Amino acid sequence: MGKRRETLSEGKKNIIAALLDEYDIQSAEDIQDALKDLLGGTIQSMLEAEMDDHLGYAPYERSAGTNARNGKKNKTIRSKYGEMDIEVPQDRESSFEPKIVQKRQKDISGIEEKIIAMYAKGLTTRQISHQVEDIYGFSVSEGMVSDITNKLLPEIEAWQERPLSSVYPIVFIDAVHFSVRDNNVIRKLAAYIILGINEDGRKEVLSIQIGENESSKYWLSVLNELKNRGVADILILCADGLTGIKESISVAFPNTEYQRCIVHQVRNTLKYVADKDKKQFAADLKTIYHAPSEEVAYERMKNVTEKWQDHYPNAMKSWNTNWDVISPIFKFSADVRKVIYTTNAIESLNSTYRRLNRQRSVFPSDTALLKALYLATFEATKKWTLPLRNWGKVYGELSIMYEGRLH
Repeated sequence: MGKRRETLSEGKKNIIAALLDEYDIQSAEDIQDALKDLLGGTIQSMLEAEMDDHLGYAPYERSAGTNARNGKKNKTIRSKYGEMDIEVPQDRESSFEPKIVQKRQKDISGIEEKIIAMYAKGLTTRQISHQVEDIYGFSVSEGMVSDITNKLLPEIEAWQERPLSSVYPIVFIDAVHFSVRDNNVIRKLAAYIILGINEDGRKEVLSIQIGENESSKYWLSVLNELKNRGVADILILCADGLTGIKESISVAFPNTEYQRCIVHQVRNTLKYVADKDKKQFAADLKTIYHAPSEEVAYERMKNVTEKWQDHYPNAMKSWNTNWDVISPIFKFSADVRKVIYTTNAIESLNSTYRRLNRQRSVFPSDTALLKALYLATFEATKKWTLPLRNWGKVYGELSIMYEGRLH
């Protein structure tokens, strides 16, 4: 049932009657124009009252003080109703600091929050500039949009450096690729999203790294940064075959189990397969990662390789080569496996990031990309309020499997 509208008070009715009496209102637009005019007048009156208060006497009173009124200064301000001109009273000593519209304030529309919200949706500075002009009737330059969103940079830095939990049962690292302009050359850059499942079973984005060249050295610096922020132990780290990651994990977190991401493994395999065979091939791969034990899984992997060998000789090669990092999953029950290989959290984040890619084909800089990713991440993670399903069971099993390492 809809919320009942409150009946208008006598005071409000009188204001509306006076409004209709004063302005020739024929349309909703006329109402807005009237409100704009009233807003300007109200601000003007409040500024005058503030000046009276500051000086301690009304305009026509005499005063023994040295300070006095010193004319007015025109100022254009932006509001939700468009631009308007006001006259700000001045004083001889220039000590008047108005509160209703502060000295250097040109905007009372809350436009900054709106610009940041548009940026979070992936709009470019140019698109934002046009939208503001369309909706509010005043222009904001692309430079101003950049300046407003740059205010986020200290916030992003603080977020990137915030302390983390000491133990994460599971951490995922995933790459999303973006095009970034660098000295007029467009480069493909990877943004690495590091997502943790904490001991309460809640998802948490630990860090977003705009990638350098993948290497053991790079991954070691990323993992060491997590350690410096308080992470002492990770039970399972799940990632695609990122160059150098396996070696870096063994140095930074020697007790951590590296698990090759099954979703990526399947996706990379199906790249080799013609559309007509994809469904059948995917079903065959499922028999491997749903196997009851590693021995059975290995047998099934050999059977699948044999079955498709003639049609797709290279498709199953990486299963054989990477078996040592694919196989850890088989020691777990279906509940734990599901958490590890159904990367819904990563996938939902990725769909948010892909939307950014659709909105802008090229980001003007690494910084612009980081700002957009940060805002998109915050938007996406607002909904993350509940622990993962069956977390109690999963936690219990991990406590036994990795004895003494969970609190």
